[in-house]
Amino acid sequence: QLQVVESGGCLVQAGGSLRLSCTVSVLAFDDVLMGWFRQPPGKEREGIPCITWRRGATLYADSLKDRFTISRANDGNTLYLQMNDLKPEDTAMYYCAARKKDLMWAITWRDVVRYNYWGQGTQVTVSS
Repeated sequence: QLQVVESGGCLVQAGGSLRLSCTVSVLAFDDVLMGWFRQPPGKEREGIPCITWRRGATLYADSLKDRFTISRANDGNTLYLQMNDLKPEDTAMYYCAARKKDLMWAITWRDVVRYNYWGQGTQVTVSS
């Protein structure tokens, strides 16, 4: 059973930086698609970036790609989200998610329902 656990969320001032981590217990598939999502209060969950585990291909939400960076550690079990120049509107619960990579991944990477494994979330609050 694949499990994901996020960490690193906290209160930060606007303009600051933060790095979130996601630990993956076991990679159950031949290739895995990992995504970071966030859910602001009262809003729907949205995809930020994703990464294919084997090759490291990435896709980003256009509005965030200049400030957020997804990466994975060489140990093969840790995913990161580097967030720079944080704004109050970045305040949200941040989630790490995983699913089996398929041929449609580049089109469907933002579809919340396609991800089978989710962490419990880590709260990021940006003060103005």
